[in-house]
Amino acid sequence: MDYFKASLELHRKFKGKIAIHSKMPVRSKDDLATVYSPGVAEPCRAIAADPEAAYEYTIKGNTVAVVTDGTAVLGLGDIGPLAAIPVMEGKAMLFKKFAGIDAFPICLDTTNVDEIVETVRRIAPVFGGINLEDISAPRSFEVEARLQDLGIPVFHDDQHGTAIVVLAALINAAKCLKRDINKLNVVVNGAGAAGVAIAKLLKGFNVENPAIRVANVVICDSKGIISKGRTDLNASKLEALTFTNNNDVRGGIRDALVGADVFVGVSVANLLTADDIRLMAKDSIVFALANPTPEIMPEEAHKGGAAIVGTGRSDMPNQVNNVLGFPGIFRGALDARATRITLPMKLAAALAIASCVEKPRRDHIIPTSLDLKVARRVAKAVYEVAMREKKG
Repeated sequence: MDYFKASLELHRKFKGKIAIHSKMPVRSKDDLATVYSPGVAEPCRAIAADPEAAYEYTIKGNTVAVVTDGTAVLGLGDIGPLAAIPVMEGKAMLFKKFAGIDAFPICLDTTNVDEIVETVRRIAPVFGGINLEDISAPRSFEVEARLQDLGIPVFHDDQHGTAIVVLAALINAAKCLKRDINKLNVVVNGAGAAGVAIAKLLKGFNVENPAIRVANVVICDSKGIISKGRTDLNASKLEALTFTNNNDVRGGIRDALVGADVFVGVSVANLLTADDIRLMAKDSIVFALANPTPEIMPEEAHKGGAAIVGTGRSDMPNQVNNVLGFPGIFRGALDARATRITLPMKLAAALAIASCVEKPRRDHIIPTSLDLKVARRVAKAVYEVAMREKKG
């Protein structure tokens, strides 16, 4: 099937994928007077007296803004806010389907960090959460960090959603192969938003949970291994050095792969060959997540000796897809009225996703993207952690 052609035809037919629908009929003057003037004045007064009442009387408690500047869209790169709309609409659809959350695309015509932050602050009153999407690094790190005091969850899914689902997949891959996750050495290729967040979560950075902390992570960017000898590292890469590359390995991606147990690619297509996988430890784990074309195709990775291979594609086994994470994460956070999404909440989400596959197999280490029970289980886990954190 030609998915590109089919998608173009679908979008043309429906003029986009989402719409706004009324929750109640307006058939009479009484209906109109209740939903609008004069009746609507009463919930307005209630909210003016108690801002928390907005969660009871408006859409705020079940609405998420999907915010982008269009600078890092899928594998397309910087295509701008207008061209990013179809992806953000798709994200909104997935929020609704898997978690019953009303989400709306907010595509901003600016790449200025100050302007993005200010715009999100100004639109925040109507939303219960902010999902930052497809904003290029390192600006995405700064945008998210500066919005953590907003009073509602602000979550950059390209960073944390990807990291959470990768961790879930790795938990089950290790279980399947009877490997100790604490002893795994991991190579992450790609030092953008996703790559750094994956490394941070796999190392349990700032979280005391050694049960799911890998032994070592080495991150590579387009110039090679991020190591102490580099003089061209930005702030996020310098921070990454505080919890990665324990042995100060230097060189390129192939130097990093020697003896590694796990490869996680969030980078570019066709990066590796079977010979590169042969450099890794026996029965290696390969998550080649570049879209639409992975860093290495599964058959080539298996040819090189990989025991388990995952990609970002739905037409291949072991799809590592953010849709397993973000709907349930926001559902749990919204239900708990959490003010932010914390590292313990992310770890709980990863464990919940992993638990959805009771007996992992090499070709089935992670739930399918259409498994509706995943969001419910993730939401419950995140909600429970959020409520514990609120109680102190």
